[in-house]
Amino acid sequence: MIWLFLRERLSWILFFAICMLWMNLLLYLDVGFMEVSTTYLNATLIFFFLTFLVWRYFKEMKFVKDIADMPNNFHRVEELLMSKLNESALELERYKNELTIQFSEERDQHLAWVHEVKTPLTAMKLIIEDLPIDTRKSLELEWLRIHLLLDQSLHTLRLASIEQDTILDKVALEKVVAKEIKELMSWCLAKNLAIDIEGIQVSILSDQKWLSFIIRQILSNAVKYSHKGDTITIYGTKDDEGHQQLHIQDSGDGIDPADVPRIFQKAFTGSTGRKQSASTGMGLYLAQNAAKKLGISIAVQSKVNVGSNFTLTFPNSDEFVKTISK
Repeated sequence: MIWLFLRERLSWILFFAICMLWMNLLLYLDVGFMEVSTTYLNATLIFFFLTFLVWRYFKEMKFVKDIADMPNNFHRVEELLMSKLNESALELERYKNELTIQFSEERDQHLAWVHEVKTPLTAMKLIIEDLPIDTRKSLELEWLRIHLLLDQSLHTLRLASIEQDTILDKVALEKVVAKEIKELMSWCLAKNLAIDIEGIQVSILSDQKWLSFIIRQILSNAVKYSHKGDTITIYGTKDDEGHQQLHIQDSGDGIDPADVPRIFQKAFTGSTGRKQSASTGMGLYLAQNAAKKLGISIAVQSKVNVGSNFTLTFPNSDEFVKTISK
């Protein structure tokens, strides 16, 4: 073992020998050094070198022993790490529960506030309907704008718990669309818009409340970006796999090709949306998130100054059940 240790350190021994030769050469050439004992200097240098070698030897022997005990050390380290990880997991779980409770309480407070605002808003609607027609038109549009913003706020809060707020039922698609058109009728009349409906006399398996919300966001965008006197076409088709589809097509401003991949992002308004001061960039974001929960896919085809066509593809019964069960 010692021989192996020394053999691996031949470079050190060689360096020591060179130092010894160099020192003795200096002693031989410089007469001043002769006053000092050559034997004493050599002995001192050899002592320090041997001390260094012994120290390195025992240190490396300890390292070898540590390597031999490494499996046991790893086991102890693993136990320590697992203990720390379990403590961290418990701490994270407690923190998560606290955040969930806090969020739930704040959400309930916001929901209560939104419901309180809806009551006077409904009363305002009844008052507006009794006003003269000329005055009523402008007030109805402002009322509708507030109503839609409040509706977005309400569904934003509910979206986090949509799984608990979903009721599976057969929904008459034409009935849902007609209801949403009626809600937006004052806006359509103000812009002199025509709405054509065809081929949606079908029933689908979905949640009526959330489906209405999704259609409302897309239809309100179609009305918002349509020009005066335009026509909005709502029609139904089936894709190659037999899934029912709903198309909402307008001939308005259209969407810039660079904006199309981002229109479902949160708060994204795009170049077209910036022209509208009322645009929040939340409608399509909320619609997309709600649609995913219901297994509905939303696709869009659009061309600037030609218009947009939003397509909702509904899942069949089995697909819908799998989606809401996730």
